[in-house]
Amino acid sequence: MKLKKILNTHGHNPSFGLRELLGYIGPGLLVTVGFIDPGNWASNIAAGSEYGYKLLWMVTLSTIMLILLQHNVAHLGIVTGDCLSEAAKKHLKPWLSKIILSTGIIAAVSTAMAEILGGAIALNLLFRIPIKLGAVFILILIIGLLFSNTYKKLEKWIIGFVSIIGISFLYELSMVHVNWEEAVRGWTLIQFPIGSMPIIMSVLGAVVMPHNLFLHSEVIQSRQWNLEEDAVIKKQLKFEFMDTLFSMIIGWAINSSMIILAATTFYINHARVGELGQAQQMLVPIVGDSAALIFGIALLFSGISSTMTAGMAGGSIFAGFFGEPYDIGDRHTKIGVVGILSLATFVIFLISDPFKGLIYSQMLLSIQLPITVFLQIYLTSSQKVMGKYKNSLGHNITLWVIAVILALLNIMLFKSYLVN
Repeated sequence: MKLKKILNTHGHNPSFGLRELLGYIGPGLLVTVGFIDPGNWASNIAAGSEYGYKLLWMVTLSTIMLILLQHNVAHLGIVTGDCLSEAAKKHLKPWLSKIILSTGIIAAVSTAMAEILGGAIALNLLFRIPIKLGAVFILILIIGLLFSNTYKKLEKWIIGFVSIIGISFLYELSMVHVNWEEAVRGWTLIQFPIGSMPIIMSVLGAVVMPHNLFLHSEVIQSRQWNLEEDAVIKKQLKFEFMDTLFSMIIGWAINSSMIILAATTFYINHARVGELGQAQQMLVPIVGDSAALIFGIALLFSGISSTMTAGMAGGSIFAGFFGEPYDIGDRHTKIGVVGILSLATFVIFLISDPFKGLIYSQMLLSIQLPITVFLQIYLTSSQKVMGKYKNSLGHNITLWVIAVILALLNIMLFKSYLVN
């Protein structure tokens, strides 16, 4: 059964006021969870501790690109009733759709690995549970949550987790001295410090995440009224953009807070951070015991909530191989969720350096990202797929500019490795 609920509104005048708008908030926050996950923590702490405020611009650029991409892929779900993986299966040649969705699966595994690992690191920081054992605990917990809860219940849990993470960072920022003039310069001035390309790409991959594009196109359908009345569809599209914009701004603020916190505590004290546990311990003499405790609690909630969305995204991509929507009661979705999360946990057992594993996982996402972006541009530009709701010329130009920027950044990444 599809996540969406299509209602016959013929002869009715559904209201879309403030109350309805507040009820529409949710799908965007699920995406936000994905780009404030433990992989982001590692990338942002590395960025702030090594380069101070200088890489804040990448969070700003990534968030702008994210808003446009997520808004565009949500249109696909609203207008067609298909998520990105279903649409790929339906409108591409079989061999091509299998290749593209396979890379999406790899991205989902990479994402889940970072998120499970982050939760395991948090358990280690808070309760001294070994990281590999903690990863198994997180795996069992997440599978239990995904199999026992409806989407609406999960959404409420995840919104609560996002709130806790956001409040935690606001508290920690209140305890440090921020040079806001430098922060504004960092947000607005594009800089490429020597040796920073891997970190820049990890920040990009941690914000604009391929699995979130698949996920958003799926969960947005839970808010649909119908696929027939133009007035209703247009209002859905408008409310979706408000939800996306609101949620992505929250994500931008939290990611920026991570870099600023690292810049004001580690960079200014010439302290290079090599692991998340070290970051927590180093906070103690600088801002006190309470900040370190809150750091660990927020990291745990980040790992749990983001692993839930990674599992949902992985299940959606795998179900798309068979032209099916995400449905936790369906065999293919179950196989996708359990298989991807289990494989991600297995990879953790092979990693010798968890912190570097988190950063490199985000780099892998940035490398796969252009493939997903080119896919969604192709689909949302198609008259056959989108009808009169296909991308306008202006939208297409904007999306292609984003795709080219992503490709160029990847070329710069490879060049930086070749030079070194």
